[in-house]
Amino acid sequence: MPLRAFRSPRVWLWRWRRNPLRRRADVLEGWLVLGVWLLTVLTGVLAGFAAARSVGQGLARERADWRPVAARVVAEVPDLSAERRHISDGDQGWAEVRWTVADGSVHTGRVRVVHGNEAGTRITVWTDSRGHLVGSPVTSGQAAFRAGLVGVLAGLGAAFVPFTGGLLLRARLERRRMTAWGAEWARLGPQWGRTV
Repeated sequence: MPLRAFRSPRVWLWRWRRNPLRRRADVLEGWLVLGVWLLTVLTGVLAGFAAARSVGQGLARERADWRPVAARVVAEVPDLSAERRHISDGDQGWAEVRWTVADGSVHTGRVRVVHGNEAGTRITVWTDSRGHLVGSPVTSGQAAFRAGLVGVLAGLGAAFVPFTGGLLLRARLERRRMTAWGAEWARLGPQWGRTV
């Protein structure tokens, strides 16, 4: 059986209990740790929920605003798959397309379409309220996942700030405590060798 170092039982809230050996720095550090943990959790949760809500609302606006529009291919998309086998484009290429928006104005743009589409082929593109090309909107499930992921990352990032600040404050308290202990040891240490 391997030998283990003896550890005394863990005493909860020892910094706040009455004890003749308790120093003022111990009480201060106890309150500092409690305050930093509360601030870290509160900051992380609030920032996470705010970021998730903002992303969710933005994606919901996109789903409500973006519309599918019928467009026509202006020029045939050449089939380059035989020449570019090493590139994993699938069977899609870029083509110039033209579409008309609700106000009657005609727009053109480049989108990815299947190779070999002839000029005049009808395809569906997504546009925003001004008639500019956009990607297809995300589903509500994808939006919830993205909002949750951004919320978690933003919450962790925001919680890192008070947590790091607390670590720096504790390091400073520890340096002050070690300096005071060194001064006390320099004063009392030489008396240990004397006999009474």
